[in-house]
Order: sequence, then C-alpha cells, then structure tokens
Amino acid sequence: MNIPILTEAGELLARYEVLISDVWGVVHDGVLALPPACETLMRYREAGGIVVLLSNAPGPSEQIAGVLDDKRVPRTAWDRLVTSGDVTRALVSASHLRKAYHIGWHEDRAVFDGFDVELVDEAQAEFVVATELNDYRTETPEQYRPQLERFAARGLPFICGNPDLVVHVGEDLLPCAGALATIYEELGGRVAWAGKPHRPAYDLALAAARDVRGGRDVDAGKVLVIGDAVRTDLAGARLMGFDSLFIAGGIHRDETIRDGAVEPAGLAKVLAAHRPLPVAAMVALS
Repeated sequence: MNIPILTEAGELLARYEVLISDVWGVVHDGVLALPPACETLMRYREAGGIVVLLSNAPGPSEQIAGVLDDKRVPRTAWDRLVTSGDVTRALVSASHLRKAYHIGWHEDRAVFDGFDVELVDEAQAEFVVATELNDYRTETPEQYRPQLERFAARGLPFICGNPDLVVHVGEDLLPCAGALATIYEELGGRVAWAGKPHRPAYDLALAAARDVRGGRDVDAGKVLVIGDAVRTDLAGARLMGFDSLFIAGGIHRDETIRDGAVEPAGLAKVLAAHRPLPVAAMVALS
C-alpha cells in the first residue's frame, strides 16, 4: 500500500478549492481545539480556499458553532458548518410525524425547535430520534436492546442523529447513537441516517460551499474530504467521488500510530477494505 504520509498538508490542500473537514478528531479532540489544524485551515482560507466543517454532532449548526467557540476553535478557520443535527431537522420535517421518543441529551432537543413535535413516552411514540446515548460515559448500547426490540416490533421509524459508532473524548472512547441504530437495523427496524457517510449530509455541505462561492457550482475534482474515520469520512468521500486525506491520529489512532508516527502496517490494516485509497495520510492536520 503506497500512500504518502505527510507531516505538513499545505501543498496538498493547495490543489483543492473546497475542503469538507470533519470536526471531532480533526479540529478538536473532544475537549479543546487542535491549534495546528486550526492554523492550517486559516492559512488555506487566507489563500482563497473554502472550508466547510461537516460534523456528525447531533445539534443544529447554530448550537454546535457555540460549542466550537467554547473549545477555542476560531471562526476564522471555517466558512460554513453543517451538522447531523441539520440533517435530522430535515428528516423530522419530512416525516410528518408528531409524537417523538427522544434518546439523548436534553441539550440535543434543539433539533425539534420550531416543529409541531411532541416529545412523548415510549408507549405513545410514533417515531424515535436518537441523538446520543442518554449517558455515554456510564451506559452501553446493548443496554438499550430490549427497548429497541419493542420499538422494532411496532415498526417505528428510527432517525439516527449521529451515525458515528464511537468517539474519542480526550483519551476515552465512548459510544454514539450510530451504535444504537446498528442494533435497530439488526432487529429489522427502519433507520434514517442523518449524517456522514450518507449523501444528504454532503449535499448540504456542497450547498454551503456554493453559497460561499456566490452560487457557483463546485467541481468534484476540486473537493478534498479530511477525516479520521474510515466508516464515515472516507466512505462518504468515496460515495461522492471526492479525494480524501486520512487523519490517522484520530479515532483509529490505537491501530495506526506507534511512538507518535504513522505505522505503515497498522495503516494498511485499517484501510485494507477501503478503495479508492486516500490521497495521503498524516498523524494530525498541520
């Protein structure tokens, strides 16, 4: 496997007009911003490039922008932000259902703002929206299986507001709503996935880039996806026909990083089933 392993991304990024960058694991680590990545994106924008942050965070983009501020991610590092919460809102609106059972944090309920949707108990629910586990530090997805079995037996639609299976929060690897949705599909339930690697998320990201460009179309050959997850970021790039840059020091770091550097054998194992390969890999964006 012959993938260039970079220590600095500027020359590669200059070949593209639009970057669609993951957030968690690329521009922050779940706790604080990663300054080299933010500085790289700022320099790219200063040179005329467009940065769209595409996150599987379950809150609407307005809310997540505030979270990024709290984590000290400078707004000068990005032009637009698109989140799974934005996609979730579109799916809730299109469902025309009004009684929702919500799994996730109270703060995530912003995805229902402005809709005539009532949050109800399990027995009354017409559909399920999962944005997170209720407490991802103490719970496991398997604890939800009995409840998911009951929902699936009733044939309730399930909107997954964060397709990630796991996420790093500092040094901890914690479960996400995607793990619940995977169980629901195993049980025969219907899942609408609101985020990467699915097309609706990338369609919103491209629409955001076109808006920054004054309505001009975006050439797929001039788009680079930056991400740390094979299942979401790289798979989404493949779906859309975009090039990708793999950040090995993110979610797959335990498999790909040895002594602070990308370990070729580990990288090859993680990417073994993924084609086309990323155009390059690096420990962290810089």
